[in-house]
Amino acid sequence: MSYPTLEKRFERMYLLRDALTVLEWDASTLMPDGGAQARADQMAVLRVMRHELVTTPDLGELLAKADGESLDEWQRANLAEMRREWVRATVVPVELVEARSQAVSECEMRWRTARKENDFAGLQPSFEEVLKLTREVGEAQATALGSTPYEALLDEWEPGARTQEIDRVFGGLEAFLPELVARVLEHQAQTPMPPQPEGPFPAAKQLELGRNVMALLGFDFHHGRIDTSAHPFCAGVPEDIRITTRWDEDDFTSGLFGVIHETGHALYERGLPVRFRKQPVGQARGSSTHESQSLLWEMQAARTPELLARIAEQARIAFGGTGPAWETEAMLARMLHVERSLIRVEADEVTYPLHVILRYRLERAMIAGELAVKDLPGAFADGMERLVGVRPANVGEGCLQDIHWPAGLWGYFPTYTLGALTAAQFFAAAIEAVPTIPASLARGETAPLLGWLVTHVHSQGARSTASEIIENATGKKLDPEIFRRHLERRYLG
Repeated sequence: MSYPTLEKRFERMYLLRDALTVLEWDASTLMPDGGAQARADQMAVLRVMRHELVTTPDLGELLAKADGESLDEWQRANLAEMRREWVRATVVPVELVEARSQAVSECEMRWRTARKENDFAGLQPSFEEVLKLTREVGEAQATALGSTPYEALLDEWEPGARTQEIDRVFGGLEAFLPELVARVLEHQAQTPMPPQPEGPFPAAKQLELGRNVMALLGFDFHHGRIDTSAHPFCAGVPEDIRITTRWDEDDFTSGLFGVIHETGHALYERGLPVRFRKQPVGQARGSSTHESQSLLWEMQAARTPELLARIAEQARIAFGGTGPAWETEAMLARMLHVERSLIRVEADEVTYPLHVILRYRLERAMIAGELAVKDLPGAFADGMERLVGVRPANVGEGCLQDIHWPAGLWGYFPTYTLGALTAAQFFAAAIEAVPTIPASLARGETAPLLGWLVTHVHSQGARSTASEIIENATGKKLDPEIFRRHLERRYLG
């Protein structure tokens, strides 16, 4: 039989990937600067080895033979995911892969200077080259995947996603969000902001607090750890999860909620199906599902009065905090503050989707050739003014604020908001199925919520599309109306 041979091949591929992810974690946390070149060489060799495994000449023949073999439901889904990885790896000429990699490296370096100096003209030639080569990659993959070029790029982050469905969801959001933002701001203005707790908050105490909150959420320290890095992330493997965050000694909530966000990612990885741990079908189902798990804990559960009361209690213990600024109600008010901000990564839960909708539409237009790079600054500024209600004064706080396009991450932006909507829908469905969840959270018991997520999301791996997982878990397609009700209840109630 061919299928067992394929499983062995892909197991080796995923073991190589596992080694890479731990090396990447080490490079961002513990590795001395002088080890950078040696580490780059090590990782390059492992990446080449992994690519060679998925592009061996006989792999296509093995996939074709396995298709006629007797397989169970999970094996059949695994075979489909194997084929998807093989197609994506083989349809793009290696010369194009290398050219795009070089163009992205150059553009990303130029972006760092261009953003600081508000110099879009200086970035434009390299940006245009990245766009040209990215479009060629999308076109090559689209033919094999039976999709549009943009959908082929999107498929790397959100397998099986189609723009028709994203347009439906984002259109539903745009129909109510601008008016809702105005209502929330008016409602919020009637109540003064509570005072901030006074720091400093030593990083060592923040780390201790972070560990305590991770344990509260169900993180298993026998299979993971937390460290410090320049940018928060979750890495490692399900048996050895590595999360990181950064600390602000003037505001402990920044690092703490970064910890909660990354813990959500880690819990998802830990809950993936053990049987297919080193197979494509045993992996997480795309970026929006992964983001939904981090946002469910960070934005949904941790910002409920019930669970936040336990978190605030832990914070008071960690820092010896007393007085009104340390009360749960004050912390909740600060965490739910809404404003029309220019910078996406600083945006609140209500306005954030509008930032993403704008970027999604602009990148689609650029890939389709409907928006020239030279016209991006104006189109971005106009869109921000129309959707968010603020206009950037320069490209640094406008179209150059994100690294995604210069770094080649085309098609990634939609998954942020798809993940936020999915988180709200999962959380609502979990409470409907297990009505005692809020009371459990109030007691600091997160197992009922985590158990529902493991059963309906984590354990499903990648055997279904993100849309199918949502519908199977909640009984309906991704529904912007659920997100609207959540926002109105939280911010206008």
